[in-house]
Amino acid sequence: MSETSGLSVSVVDLHRSYFKSGLEISVLRGANVEIAAGEQVVVVGPSGSGKSTFLHTLGTLERPTAGRILLGGRDVGELSEMELDALRNSSIGFVFQFHHLLPEQSALYNVAMPLLIRGCPRIEAKSEANRALDQVGLGERVSHLPGELSGGEQQRVAIARAMVTRPGLLLADEPTGNLDPKTASGVLDQFLALHQEMGSTLVIVTHSQALARRFPRKLEVVNGELQETT
Repeated sequence: MSETSGLSVSVVDLHRSYFKSGLEISVLRGANVEIAAGEQVVVVGPSGSGKSTFLHTLGTLERPTAGRILLGGRDVGELSEMELDALRNSSIGFVFQFHHLLPEQSALYNVAMPLLIRGCPRIEAKSEANRALDQVGLGERVSHLPGELSGGEQQRVAIARAMVTRPGLLLADEPTGNLDPKTASGVLDQFLALHQEMGSTLVIVTHSQALARRFPRKLEVVNGELQETT
């Protein structure tokens, strides 16, 4: 995968609340962080601490209750829903714990889908998807359906799909949490190697201390805020 430009991230006094049965539940309570373009950051914390909420808000999948998020210096709070859709498709890649592949479509089509949505010609989208699948070691499995692939292979397809657009910001929520330790280690090795080659900014969420130790910078969600930790 060719090199891309990472997006800088600036999170300022970020709050995110939900309402349940008429009660307000505050998850993020004034989170702040600066992440340089191309940096690799892991976010840790126990279940329910707000890690995934932070990642989804950072990726513009959820709107903050208050505060600001700047991606590459651009305040995403000022963007319309249509502009946010375009930003996600062009500049943000997502990898989740569960791969969310289309079960009736081949690995090739699943990876090509973000490019097709963007309006790329089908031939170009298939070529880029083939290249991405080669990069994750699945060049021989392009025509296979997700159900014909192992769990680790399915997650590698999801990684190829996230990277095929060469996003400036790559977000991963427990990307190996559904895999056995040996498979998880291999998938993570490949993920980090590809990310290093691509050069995008990476923010990954996990509760796994073994995975977190692989990262040069670690943040912890504590009482709805982000703290630097070792």
